[in-house]
Amino acid sequence: MGAIERYFGFDEHDTDLETELIAGLTTFLAMSYIIVVNPIILGEAITLEGYGPGEVRQMITVATILASVVAIFVMAFYANRPFGLAPGMGLNAFFAYSVVLGLGVPWQVALAAVFVEGIIFILLTAVGARRYIIELFPEPVKFAVGAGIGVYLLFLGLQEMQIVVADPETLVTMGNVATSAVAALSVAGLALMLVLHARGVRGAIVIGILATAVAGWVLTALGVVSPGTLTPQGSIVTSVQYDFTPLVAGFVDGLGMIAEDPLVFVLVVFTFFFVDFFDTAGTLIGVSQIGGFLDENGDLPEIEKPLMADAVGTTVGAMIGTSTVTTYIESSTGVEEGGRTGFTALVVGILFLLSLVIVPVITAIPQYATYIALVVVGIIMLQGVADIDWQDPAWAIAGGLTITVMPLTASISNGLAAGIMSYPVVKAAMGEGDDVSLGQWTLAVAFVLYFATYFAVQAGMISF
Repeated sequence: MGAIERYFGFDEHDTDLETELIAGLTTFLAMSYIIVVNPIILGEAITLEGYGPGEVRQMITVATILASVVAIFVMAFYANRPFGLAPGMGLNAFFAYSVVLGLGVPWQVALAAVFVEGIIFILLTAVGARRYIIELFPEPVKFAVGAGIGVYLLFLGLQEMQIVVADPETLVTMGNVATSAVAALSVAGLALMLVLHARGVRGAIVIGILATAVAGWVLTALGVVSPGTLTPQGSIVTSVQYDFTPLVAGFVDGLGMIAEDPLVFVLVVFTFFFVDFFDTAGTLIGVSQIGGFLDENGDLPEIEKPLMADAVGTTVGAMIGTSTVTTYIESSTGVEEGGRTGFTALVVGILFLLSLVIVPVITAIPQYATYIALVVVGIIMLQGVADIDWQDPAWAIAGGLTITVMPLTASISNGLAAGIMSYPVVKAAMGEGDDVSLGQWTLAVAFVLYFATYFAVQAGMISF
């Protein structure tokens, strides 16, 4: 234990083994849903001759877990940061629905595009280019990211809890707790978690997640609700297809298919790269803010190390059959529980590895139970608004747009884009254009060009 404490610097980071263990368990429980969800999404696009859909999803499950483990171990031992990584939500949907099913790109080629993106990330990280670009972010954007992610987490959590539901006229409205068993149990679980947190109970988030999940299963067993209402839909996975070599073979085939349509390939690589770059940057800065890792300029010291983790994870993940690996905003749950070192990440990685044999246990935890934690952490992350100078128009506009655009467009990168594009324009309008660096103007223009291309493709003005 002494060697572990010295290696990860427990004393330096004012933490201890018990705290790190609880933090790692908390983060894992909050993000373990990806083990089930990622195979479902990618399974819509990936087909293998001679294998049924269920077998393909099981292969992707193994690939998801292994890619996460590789990235998390790099985060733990190289970066020594308490962040969890896995194939990213949103990016996996883009892979399946937009690239493969939408554009008709073979899934093998899509994996090759993710692989190329990962290689580019490794090279850019190694020479310090990614760190340089992230440090160009305007100060108000850096300090607003945490609060923006907080609102985003709140919104995601309340939706999964069915407290916020869709409405045809107002887009969203209040869910009916009286008629929704999920909403009623989620509110009870949230109340428990908030009370425990307010009283300073260690492991409050883990206790809340597990208590809510157990309550859902007990109510189902007693016949209070029908099966599938408070428990995961479908049958629980009882066995896993561990042989994922057909996915590896597909990736190899994809490398040889790039030349068939290089223009589309470049477009796919660019989109994966652009979205993942800024999603990861926003997550790292936002989660680091609540952990007290940022310096006085809002920068994360040695940020290139955690950036290397997602780059390596993405590269390896593509080779074994999954989409882009990224840092998870759910890492904030573990940081809130006190996780401060790479040992927290190591615990997350070990639990992911163990999940290879306990997939049925992971799939037994309802998603709404884990999303309750996001609401609690989201509330806590709102404290970031206090770091913004609301009297300065440039800070208020750039920071305000960063915070609001994230949840309203369900995208961290879009929130960053809004702040980055608005900041130099407002500064110039205030007569303080000299305070904006050439790099910040370049970054803003890059976003304008990206969105112009994106919207043109969406409108059918550009086709491939």
